[in-house]
Amino acid sequence: MLIQIGYDIELAITAPMAVIYLLHVHPSRRDDLLQPDAVEISPHFDAEEYVDSFGNTCGRINVPEGVGSVKFSSRAQIRDSGLLDAAPQNTFQHDPRELPVATLQFLLPSRYCEVDSELLNFAWAQFGSTPLGWPRVQAICTFVHQHIRFDYQLARANRTALEGFREKVGVCRDFTHLAVTLCRCMNIPARYVTGYLGDIGVPFSPSPMDFSAWFEVFLGDQWITCDARHNRPRIGRVVMARGRDAGDVPIVMGFGQHSLLRFDVTTFEIDTGAGLAQIVA
Repeated sequence: MLIQIGYDIELAITAPMAVIYLLHVHPSRRDDLLQPDAVEISPHFDAEEYVDSFGNTCGRINVPEGVGSVKFSSRAQIRDSGLLDAAPQNTFQHDPRELPVATLQFLLPSRYCEVDSELLNFAWAQFGSTPLGWPRVQAICTFVHQHIRFDYQLARANRTALEGFREKVGVCRDFTHLAVTLCRCMNIPARYVTGYLGDIGVPFSPSPMDFSAWFEVFLGDQWITCDARHNRPRIGRVVMARGRDAGDVPIVMGFGQHSLLRFDVTTFEIDTGAGLAQIVA
């Protein structure tokens, strides 16, 4: 399967500032690209690209006075297996004493995932009797899926997992933050993931396309994809970045006063048989 991916993002900028971005496909998917997913910046700036501590490809530009706005855009095609997310049933849960040390940071509290809160006692009361491993993660995903009501109009960039738990409303990042936190409360390493997820293999949604958030848990010596927002295996995920929570993986972040003028995301399956792009998202 081939998937078309891309975006058009524009920021209004009122003062000189640095802007960082995490807009590339994750290095783990780079070999699947048919062409490099170059980030086009207008007006042109020399970008300094680097790899952060989580292995994500990032970039920085320094915007001078009087620019007004900066646009980021990209178009690329990427190969995908076309398979649903793997749902392993018999993966074991590690005792924290036996976890690889690299996974331990994904048990700790982070900016949007307050493991050291009332959620800790709640998690053990709610999920402590569930079987260890994948069944416990599934129980957490199902709870979060049913507990939070999806509503774009009530999205808030600074909502934490605890606030999402109390308010019972949010968007994909809120589902993800709560599920990640509950997994960590149960001693299951969990990390936040952002990327492309189009309506491939599912009914078309009329909602505006956006980047999506899901998470991965460490079970049976491997990281496994999970999604509390949809609570079902999906086709065509394209990872862009991973971190402890959304604070580690900002799509675009300006270090100064700025506002969003445009935010359009594209991801759809290409109908290679007909030779034409058929938009399904």
